[in-house]
Amino acid sequence: MKRLLVCLLLVGVVGCAGCLLVSSPAAVAAEPAEFVVPPSQRQLFLDDHGVARMENLRRTMHQPVKRGAVIRSPNPRQTIQTRTAPVWDPEAKLYKLWVLGIDQNLWQSPDGLHWTPGPKTNMDIRMVVYDAQDPDPSRRFKAPLLNQGFVVSADGVQWKKLDLEKIPSSDEGNFSLDVENGLFIHTVKRGSGTGRALALATSRDFKAWHDLGIVFQSDQLDQELGKANIKARMADPTLHRPPYNDPAVYNVDVYNMGVFRYEGLYIGMPAMYHATGPVPNYPNTVGFHLVQLAFSRDLQDWHRLGDRQPFIGPSKLDSGAYDLTQILPPSTPILRDDELWFYYTGLKWRGSFTYVGTYPNGTTVPIPGRDRDGGAICLAVLRRDGFISLNAGDKEGILQTQTFQLPAESLHVNANVRDGELRVDVLDEAGRLLARSEPTKGDLLDGTVSWQGGEGLKGLAGKKVSLRFTLRGGSIYSYWLAN
Repeated sequence: MKRLLVCLLLVGVVGCAGCLLVSSPAAVAAEPAEFVVPPSQRQLFLDDHGVARMENLRRTMHQPVKRGAVIRSPNPRQTIQTRTAPVWDPEAKLYKLWVLGIDQNLWQSPDGLHWTPGPKTNMDIRMVVYDAQDPDPSRRFKAPLLNQGFVVSADGVQWKKLDLEKIPSSDEGNFSLDVENGLFIHTVKRGSGTGRALALATSRDFKAWHDLGIVFQSDQLDQELGKANIKARMADPTLHRPPYNDPAVYNVDVYNMGVFRYEGLYIGMPAMYHATGPVPNYPNTVGFHLVQLAFSRDLQDWHRLGDRQPFIGPSKLDSGAYDLTQILPPSTPILRDDELWFYYTGLKWRGSFTYVGTYPNGTTVPIPGRDRDGGAICLAVLRRDGFISLNAGDKEGILQTQTFQLPAESLHVNANVRDGELRVDVLDEAGRLLARSEPTKGDLLDGTVSWQGGEGLKGLAGKKVSLRFTLRGGSIYSYWLAN
């Protein structure tokens, strides 16, 4: 990542964005089905699913580290944005990314870092997935046209409109593909009692769509936290403060949300819009976004993470960054080695309100001193599985899983125990010890657990067991079993 050449350096924030101390056995709700650990599927610690006991561990949400602006507008009078993630084209051997707000709709890169404009597209494309399983090569690039239906393409350049009904949206959307289940996921913005909200539609064949309606919206706690966020923002001279401030119109709602499949879960990145005041002579508000983190197992029942603290928040005024005010998420991160790369929209201010008025001839009057170069596609990087960790200090913490059928004989962990250690016990259904690990140390993105006596899990595949993790002085992000 040191090779990343950026025109403007963004200031990264690392560490705890939301912590929860768990110091007594977890009260786990009755599982609707038997706990299952599929082979090679990483088990994250976002909630108590599959947990029988947890003591003296702290859940911590981690923010991705900001790396910089990777695509800037060739014309500063046009503000670049994106609502999608880079797509790898195996034929062209290039990443492709579709943007909006500028003349150059398609951008290409061999490495995800150095981008140049691609061929001119025949339509304005904003949200794209690559469907490698489609037997028809002319349909492998797929995209929704917001409020217009759906299109397909062989190369991401020349697109063909399909005779399909649109999924209604006010003016925002996002789009991803759950490859594991062959499920297309299209999220859109719709109105609700609290303002903007997220509706979601799915399809398994890219023909028939099931509209689930609104599945995610702000609530009273968002309004309470939002008032505190606005107050803190207005009092902080290091952050961009919106030009209009009227508590009578304070409101928090859901502007956009990227939803993606990740290790058996669906993770969402809602951009929570904080309205701070009305704009004179314009029927809208000014404000700012904070991108949060949420997850679901069924795309309908969503749970917030990190105490609703920002997953991606604003950069400082003096950082030279773009993401000062409006921050909009991509559809999904891309996996690069053991990192998750998030390409998101960063805007210096609420774009439509760059002006204080208009001249009699209709031309706009810019706010004095406001740079027209107001947006960029920015990159932030997170450790693989790094959304939530379980942390322990000098006092040992314990996590014991529910009983499950062991799918394989090699246990792997993603953990940082450079200054501590992690031990694992394997127990049978009666709680008797079957195997005990050697202490595991180091910063391990894919650490294979070794066992005392050398036998470990040999011969145990298919048996009902539970795992008891004992952690001291470190963090664990996930575990999985593989052959």
